[in-house]
Amino acid sequence: MQLLDYITIGLFTLGILIAGLSFSKSGKNMKSFFAADGQVPWAINGLSLFMGFFSAGTFVVWGSIAYSYGWVAITIQTAMCLAGFGVGFFIAPKWRATGVMTAAEYISRRLGISVQKMYTYLFLLISMFTTGSFLYPVAKIVEVSTGFPLQSSILLLGGISILYVTVGGLWAVVVTDVLQFVILTVAVLIVVPLSFDEVGGFSAFLEKVPDGFFSVFNGEYTVLFIIAFTFYNLFFLGGNWSYIQRYTTVKTRKDAKKVGWLFGSLYVICPVLWMIPPMVYRALNPELTGLADEGAYLLMCKEVLPTGLLGLMLGGMIFATASSLNGTLNISAGVFTNDIYKRIFPHTSEVQLMKIARFSTIGFGIFAIIIALLIPLMGGIVNVVISVAALTGVPLYLPIIWTLFSKRQTAFSVKPATLVSLGLNAFFKFVTPYAFDFSFTRAEEMATGVLFPVIILLLWEVYASWKNIEDPKHQQCKVIEKQQEMQAPIKATSDNTQSLKVLGYGIAASGALIMALGLLNENGRLLVCTLAAILIGIGGFCIYKAKHAKKK
Repeated sequence: MQLLDYITIGLFTLGILIAGLSFSKSGKNMKSFFAADGQVPWAINGLSLFMGFFSAGTFVVWGSIAYSYGWVAITIQTAMCLAGFGVGFFIAPKWRATGVMTAAEYISRRLGISVQKMYTYLFLLISMFTTGSFLYPVAKIVEVSTGFPLQSSILLLGGISILYVTVGGLWAVVVTDVLQFVILTVAVLIVVPLSFDEVGGFSAFLEKVPDGFFSVFNGEYTVLFIIAFTFYNLFFLGGNWSYIQRYTTVKTRKDAKKVGWLFGSLYVICPVLWMIPPMVYRALNPELTGLADEGAYLLMCKEVLPTGLLGLMLGGMIFATASSLNGTLNISAGVFTNDIYKRIFPHTSEVQLMKIARFSTIGFGIFAIIIALLIPLMGGIVNVVISVAALTGVPLYLPIIWTLFSKRQTAFSVKPATLVSLGLNAFFKFVTPYAFDFSFTRAEEMATGVLFPVIILLLWEVYASWKNIEDPKHQQCKVIEKQQEMQAPIKATSDNTQSLKVLGYGIAASGALIMALGLLNENGRLLVCTLAAILIGIGGFCIYKAKHAKKK
């Protein structure tokens, strides 16, 4: 990397921090800090959901698979596309109808305090690992591209994320997510054609990759794995507490649907663009082994991107990947403050609660850093991400989603569905391989993770129907939902206008930076400058709309 690349990264980092910190006044109370007063536009929430979901693993996890196995990395992400549409049609509007600030609040209302406590502690425990798995890929990207030590990268990037999430709350998370999406999309649109040029064109690329590289299913990633992974993503996307925020903080149920539909639509095309660089790098350099393939994406970028633009790509990847960490930090702090601390100390003032919210954000950020430092000892990021998904995703989230639709599920049925499934998954993951010399394949591991809770919940549904068992709390929730429907629609406030203004200036400034970098380099100048001009135009339009809205 050249000096100009480091300058670009520095400017990008500064811009993201300024954007996030500009919402410091929005965190005036619990609802604004954790729920943005329920007024986030659906398009912003949809893009934020998209960024928060894909970024944790796209460039490192799925990029590694794309390098090693080829097209199957895109097949895997098709599961996420289907999940997004499923959530949009069925699950997201159900969450919006509840009118809650956090998933824990809904669980308390629907299943009781004891169940809420169990899920809260489980969620926070698992969040320690998921936030760490979000932070590690960011640091890995920095290490590969700059040579900066992995451990130091984890500490630095974790600190930056903690800073603007602690100050700006949910508004800071969603707005910076959108900025990251825009920058990253432009960077990928630049690197893809340059990658093909480097390998000698599309035909040369096809000739140099190994046989079976374009197989829809490959290696451990079989039909069974993809089917199970689709259902896993449906329940994970629909039930993860940080993602639920994206459905509950829009104005209407229709807007909640649009959040899921936008997510699914973006996953139709984007994975193809994302996976091309590491796949092309396989044709250029087939020698990567072990955990080295985790850096395939950045190695391709280093081969083709002009000076300065590599820094832009790196900055976009860093903060896009960090968006998953930021969203999880925000909701973890929200759950701790609203559903644990507030219950223990019910008379705490709003001012004191906001202090606790910010201190807990810092605390969870520190735990994320510790887990990220330990990931190399756990077998690498691919093993950690997929194993945690298989073990915990469906048992933790499906039972709660089920209660949104069923009047028969009770605390008595939901708790065993989660605890028994977690116990069985852990037994087959950690005990049988050593005690009985038996272990599941990756596909079988994912499938059993899905099937155990489904079977338990279905058996209860049949039994409860036979015995005519209905949970009275379900009816109570329906009454509350009807009351929510009768309330006046939420009016946009200054934070909404502020978000549009920040986005406008951020996008326009990014376009100006990309334009300057394009003019300084001959390689790909026309492409770079054209995309930069489009960004400047979009940014200008957002600024105009923000000023017009303010006058109204």
